[in-house]
Amino acid sequence: MSGMTIDLRRFSINTATLGYQAPLSDTIEAVARAGFGGISPWRREVENENAPGLARQIRAAGLQVSGYCRSTCFPGASKREWLANVEDNKMALRFAAELGTKCFVLVVGALPPGSRSLPDARQQVADGIAALLADAQALGVSLAIEPLHPMYAADRACVNTIEQALELCALLDPHATGRLGVAIDVYHTWWDPKVHDMMARTASEGRLLAFHVNDWLVPTADILMDRGLPGEGVIDLGALTNSALDAGYDGLFELEVFSSRIWRLSVSEILELSSRACLSITRPKEGRLNSAT
Repeated sequence: MSGMTIDLRRFSINTATLGYQAPLSDTIEAVARAGFGGISPWRREVENENAPGLARQIRAAGLQVSGYCRSTCFPGASKREWLANVEDNKMALRFAAELGTKCFVLVVGALPPGSRSLPDARQQVADGIAALLADAQALGVSLAIEPLHPMYAADRACVNTIEQALELCALLDPHATGRLGVAIDVYHTWWDPKVHDMMARTASEGRLLAFHVNDWLVPTADILMDRGLPGEGVIDLGALTNSALDAGYDGLFELEVFSSRIWRLSVSEILELSSRACLSITRPKEGRLNSAT
């Protein structure tokens, strides 16, 4: 499709894309040098470090923090386990606030050991998110529910469609306070016949907090560790990103690629490939190009 390139500053790098090869302080500088507009770090890179210092470095580098990954799964085999998971997520929220992140990404979890009850798991998820909302409000951090592909319904997330995530938002945050929304990852949602309608609904309700880009390879060698960079697979990324922009999404497009193949490369090589891949996603000539600042 002939069109206009989206400004690279409109893209953020999720640090998982780089394979955790370097300390976060080094990664921040590398991402900024490569020309991206944001970064989304993982807890493993932050929780034993000086989070306020990292936040200052990120701001000084001219980057936004598009997200903070990710929650501990909520469901537990016992009430004690559930409470421990909630408390762990409350701790993570404090780090998210120190970083100044736009949202804390919730990968909600699924069946705890020994369970076959998805309804029970979903209730534990709803109760867990409800238990975080007061802290999120007090800290000024939004919670972004990330629906995962149905292949993860047993072990990673029992919320598998954007529509499910929006139903949870309406239940737990009926007044749309801005503290509960959705992180849409195209890897998990591209297959959904309702994806464009649900994306528009999410944005219209003010709940589109994050948008992750990557690609689905055919064949896929591993359901977790074989994502593609944009343009390597079969997802119509132009159509999906354009839907987000048309719906009024004004945030960053976050590149999140788990790939054992790509992780064999150096950070600089991955960033170079990532830059080219992001710039391959085009906007129709008549479309808007809103550069994030």
